Amino acid sequence: MAPSNLASADDFEEVPQQVASTAVPGQQSTQHFPPNEKPNAFTELMTRKPAKPFKPILDKTDHQTARTVFSGRDGLAAYTTDPASFPASRVVYYTDKFVVINDLFPKATVHLLILPRDTTKNVLRPQDAFDDPVFLQECREEEQKVRALVASELSRRFARRSASDRPRLEASESDYPPPDDRLPPGRDWSKDIITGIHANPSMNHLHIHVLSRDMVSECMKKRNHYLSFTTDFLVPLSAFPLARDDHRRRYTHFPEDMCCWRCGKNFANKMARLKEHLEEEKAEWIKE
Repeated sequence: MAPSNLASADDFEEVPQQVASTAVPGQQSTQHFPPNEKPNAFTELMTRKPAKPFKPILDKTDHQTARTVFSGRDGLAAYTTDPASFPASRVVYYTDKFVVINDLFPKATVHLLILPRDTTKNVLRPQDAFDDPVFLQECREEEQKVRALVASELSRRFARRSASDRPRLEASESDYPPPDDRLPPGRDWSKDIITGIHANPSMNHLHIHVLSRDMVSECMKKRNHYLSFTTDFLVPLSAFPLARDDHRRRYTHFPEDMCCWRCGKNFANKMARLKEHLEEEKAEWIKE
């Protein structure tokens, strides 16, 4: 947790009323799961469009996930210690070195966390942990894998609504589809993903955010929630190791205004208006 004199994402909710569900299907396996060719039952469930969003009440969610919340700011340790005990809806996959989970309080349509399992590193501030070049490289390589996973999920969900993907879809679904290497190029969804660590994390264990850039979620509630993902408070792994005098080692305050990530419109401190605008921008972003 960041000291009170430093800017904080404040993305830990002390007494959550309800937990929004993220969209990436999980699989309890030590292997990276391949892109879905045919949706499984969980994928189909998440693809449907019910009248009201699925919002499980915390005390009705799985016991293991509830336990992470009640463990407070040390809650992420439960995932790295015993990832196999969590359901597929929470732990997407795990290896000897990393656990990847759906964020319990997502700040975008798709929001994953990469949790390093090295106990000599994951209790450090990321700025200090990433001074180790070997550890930093391992995290960068894992980040690329998770970026591809999120890009695949965005394509699965939104490709049919995207103008950039339409030629490829039409060709692949034609009566005589060409080989994959002859299909028109589709949309590069990886460009619609942001990744990094918060300069002053709210949780005690090191975690790397990988999320779609739309910033639309019921859990996006506060000014610092938004600013923590749309300013240099979100530090990409490419920026590490940081210079000793880099302000992101001790990030003191956020900018005053909240500006739309897509069009740049300034909403000052008007969170409700910004959230309405982000819903509109998300619809247009998907159509690109």
